Parts: sequence; structure tokens; C-alpha cells
Amino acid sequence: MIARTPLTWQSDGWQQELAAGFRRPHELLTAIGIAPGQIATGIDSDSAFSMRVPRAYARRMRRGDPADPLLRQVLPLADERQPAPGFTADPVGDHAARRGAGVLHKYRGRALLITTGACAIHCRYCFRRHFPYTEAHAADNEWEDAVNIIAGDASLREVILSGGDPLSLTTSRLARLVHKLEAIPHLARLRLHTRLPIVLPSRIEDGLIELLARGRLKPVMVVHANHPNEIDDEVRAALARLADTGIALFNQSVLLRGVNDDAMVLTELSEALFEAGVTPYYLHQLDRVQGAAHFEVDIDTARTLHRQLRENLPGYLVPQLVQEVAGEPFKRPV
Repeated sequence: MIARTPLTWQSDGWQQELAAGFRRPHELLTAIGIAPGQIATGIDSDSAFSMRVPRAYARRMRRGDPADPLLRQVLPLADERQPAPGFTADPVGDHAARRGAGVLHKYRGRALLITTGACAIHCRYCFRRHFPYTEAHAADNEWEDAVNIIAGDASLREVILSGGDPLSLTTSRLARLVHKLEAIPHLARLRLHTRLPIVLPSRIEDGLIELLARGRLKPVMVVHANHPNEIDDEVRAALARLADTGIALFNQSVLLRGVNDDAMVLTELSEALFEAGVTPYYLHQLDRVQGAAHFEVDIDTARTLHRQLRENLPGYLVPQLVQEVAGEPFKRPV
């Protein structure tokens, strides 16, 4: 085991902020100056995929604008109840990739670990909105079974912590998992897929920075921003802390109708990310999950938008336009 001095844990202010988030559509709409009757919401707080929105994220929404692109990502609509051909509960083949104890193995050299089913925000297009977290995440026995699966496969060089969102775990609990993974000699990299630096930037506190900076595994963080309005001063400060620590930062976006299906919006997003120390990485074609058909942008439009991005930006600021197809050994370029 790796010898360590104790980490300095931060206060739980981010957890209090997380708990204070909006859980009911009418409360969110009222807070941003929209009469609830202006928008036909379709999911209540008792739904299996209820609404959850941090107040830090809601503060970036345009007051009085029912078409605000941040609001559209998180507000449950009646459209979610409409059946759509080709949209399924498991659009990317997660079930077939399960190797037990919350471990998904789709791609050579890396495995994904479902650390938790919890998230700071419930994005309405989430491809795991129907995922059976209670039976498929690994935390029930402090990840021992999952760690044993990963330790038993010497072909793995990288572990991807996902969920839910791994940063919704407390730093002390996340540290226990990271320390177990660091003891596996064939691992070289630790990747975290997280939306919290964008939607709840207070999560990037001293203890988390210290944990990632001092570990044996090379840290990589893939954040998730879809619109330039998501990146405010608080988010920039949080991302700067991560970048200054030497963590490789990348962003993946989802192409969403009514949110970012506009070449100038995507151009501004890439510029804003790069200024914040984040490399634009992927622009995903929507995963066809049940309840999200109203977000889909057709592939021809997606290709046109991507071509316009290449015209607007230097190559290093143009994310790859990809689609995840169940069973394929890599993301498919569109």
C-alpha cells in the first residue's frame, strides 16, 4: 500500500448547497421569474427520474425566458411521456457490458466503474435515466468486488469513475476508492466523468484537489458543458484550480435541439472552455434514451453544424462529432 500523510478535508458546504437544490418544477420556474402555467411540465417530484437542479446552476438561467437553454436541459416536460420509435431504456448497451459489481467493460484497456447513482443535476436527456443503479453500482461493500474485478484484468490501464456522478461522493469516501485503485499495479490513469465542476463549482474544494494531485494514478477529468452560459466566473475559478493542479481537463457535450444546435453557440462554447483551461473533446449525437426524443438533432444537421465549427475554429478547438453505438469497440465518428 502507498504510505500517506492525512489529507486536509474541507467543510461540507457543497453538500449543503447540493441538498438545497430545486426539486419541484414550479419552485424553479418561480425563482427565475416564469409563471408555472407558461410551460407544461410533465414529471412530478415523485417520479423515478425526478427533477434536481442546484441553485448555482439556476442562477445562470435567463429570468423570464421559457426558452432558456439551461432551463431546457433540466425542466421535465410532458414531451418525455411521448413514445418514440427507436428510443430505448438502454441506448448504449450498458447492460451487455456489465462485468459485475458495477464494472462496465466496453473498450480495450479501460473499464468504467459505476460509483454511485447520485447526481447533482438530473439532465433530461441523460442516457442512464433508466439505469438500474440499485443493482448495478459497486459501493455496497466499499467497492471490494469491483476492485477485485479490475485487479484481475491486467489488460486494463485506465479506470473511469462514472455514475451518477463520482464527485457527488464525499471526498473522504472517494479517497477510499481511489486508494484501493492506486494499489493495482497495472493501472496508470484515473479518469473521472463529472458534471459537478460545471453545475456545482463549490464541489472543487481543497480536499478533492489534494486527493487528485497527490495520487499515483495520472488524473484525467472529463467535464460536461453544453452551452457557453453554463460557464460563469465560479465555474472558471473551479476549473482553474483543477488545471493548476496538473489535471488534464476535457469536455464532452451532447448536441441538443433547442439548446446548442447552432454553430455560433457551439463556437462560443469551445472558446469559453479553452479560456477556462478545458479542451473540447467530444460532441455527442444524442443517445436515444426513452424520454429524450424531443432533444434529437438529425445527423445531416449535426454534420452541417460540425463543418461550420471547423470553419469557425482552429482544429484544436473543434470537438470530435461522435455517436456511441452499442457493441462497437470505439465511439463512431459521425
